[in-house]
Amino acid sequence: MGGTGREQARLPRLRLDELLGELQARLDSARGTRDRVHSLLEAVLSVGRELDLEHALRRIIEAAVVLVDAQYGALGVIGPDGRRLTQFLTVGLTDEQIRDIGPFPCGHGILGELISNPEPLRLTKLSEHPASYGFPPNHPPMHSFMGVPIRVRGQVFGNLYLTEKRGGAEFEDEDEAVLATLAVAAGVAIDNARLYEESTRRERWLRASGQVTTSLMSGSPRGAVTALIAELAQEITGAELATFSVPSAAGDAVTVEVALGAHAEELLGLVLPAEGTLAGVALAAGEPACSRDIGEDLRVTAAPRRFTGMGPAVAVPVMSGSSVRGLLFLARDHGRPEFSRAETEPLLAFAGQAALAMELADRRADAEQLALLEDRDRIARDLHDLAIQRLFATGMTLQSADRFIDHPEASERVQRAVDDLDETIKIIRSTIFGLRSRQTAPQHGLRTRVVRAVGEAAPLLGCAPSLRMEGLLDTGVPRPAVDDVVAALGEALANVARHAHADSVDVAVVNDGTHLVLTVTDNGVGIRPDGRRSGLRNLTERAERHGGGLELTTPPGGGTTLTWRIPLA
Repeated sequence: MGGTGREQARLPRLRLDELLGELQARLDSARGTRDRVHSLLEAVLSVGRELDLEHALRRIIEAAVVLVDAQYGALGVIGPDGRRLTQFLTVGLTDEQIRDIGPFPCGHGILGELISNPEPLRLTKLSEHPASYGFPPNHPPMHSFMGVPIRVRGQVFGNLYLTEKRGGAEFEDEDEAVLATLAVAAGVAIDNARLYEESTRRERWLRASGQVTTSLMSGSPRGAVTALIAELAQEITGAELATFSVPSAAGDAVTVEVALGAHAEELLGLVLPAEGTLAGVALAAGEPACSRDIGEDLRVTAAPRRFTGMGPAVAVPVMSGSSVRGLLFLARDHGRPEFSRAETEPLLAFAGQAALAMELADRRADAEQLALLEDRDRIARDLHDLAIQRLFATGMTLQSADRFIDHPEASERVQRAVDDLDETIKIIRSTIFGLRSRQTAPQHGLRTRVVRAVGEAAPLLGCAPSLRMEGLLDTGVPRPAVDDVVAALGEALANVARHAHADSVDVAVVNDGTHLVLTVTDNGVGIRPDGRRSGLRNLTERAERHGGGLELTTPPGGGTTLTWRIPLA
């Protein structure tokens, strides 16, 4: 009887211990849930504070890894085609591991499964899923997996991937619920970051358009303005390469006038065909033409290796109405995001504003030109009606007075003065002819064309060349020779830009009465014995066409002096 009583007393105590243990477990679980909810709220607030999209995406992955206690995390951004990943951010992998693994995935296997079926996916073992086909070499082992889609305004923006729950455990329902909650908050944060990014980008494009317009209207050289257009577009889009090309008169080719960033030296001055190229597509359609990878896109150039390391690219026509002013080309490094419609639309608007500003600047220049021509006509009339008549009358008076001079030396001096007056009248008449000639109007005159050629070459050279002009250049040089002089100058400056690596260039154009002499001197590396000579042959042929020649010398301080000479007789 006594033993039975002791056993009955022990039973209530065992039940009490069990109840206390269960209560403690529930308290610990509630405390853990409370802490996790607190961590989730902190993560949501932290993600929501980010307005920079790149930082927001990075913060989302970091928060997810902590919340579900995973070793590795990644976020893949789905491209416009809805099938490929265009951006892939990771947490947990070292830089060395990322380098050893190689290119980031583009959306095959398990990652592709989430793209085609955007629903939460939880796996105990990755390798057992039918869509799995293994990891690339040097990839760390991964077993447990959980992925959830991130939606922005009802559309799938990308997917959040977590692998390897610490301690070898599996991801549970609670982990999935936490991650799904974070994904919702991430969608809101991404949307806010996108709106902020779009607003900031729009403001930067408006400011850039204002800079280009101001530069044009203030009379800056065209070459400086095109360089500014390329520089601003490169800065705003984050491109590694930017070029500005000008189409030929026939529209069958484009010439790279400005090149900034990667591969700039290789592209500067390059002439590319329009047919079958990315430039031709953009010019023909009048809208941006994109390439996912210019290193492999034969539309970019017949020699894709020129763009080694480059990836996404876009060609944008710079045009106002049907008037094409040029072509803007931008490229990013391999692995960078493609140019989206959200980027190309404001880029096209910027190019259109730049083209319109160019047209307005040309119209203003035409109006100034008309006023200048009218002023030149007035000056010509005054010279003809007043100066020449007075000089002629003075000469007649001196000639008639010469009969009354008995002193031989005085008579000789008077006759010499009459001859000087005749020569002065000839010079004034030549000047009047030049003022009234359409071919020697400022836009066609040799002086103006030389100044323009030197100004446009400055961005290519990286420095502003000095310029000296002497003699009668607008009226004393035949029209056929003028075109060859300007072409020879352009070819000489292009050769300096491509090969000389000079930081000082001097240009001189002199009419000494018998010859026209063009001299281009640089302080560069000189002409290599094994260098290409096609450009020099062109210069020689242009000189020989007029009975002249070409001479190359090395000045005392080094570099090269090119002397292009033609007779004027």
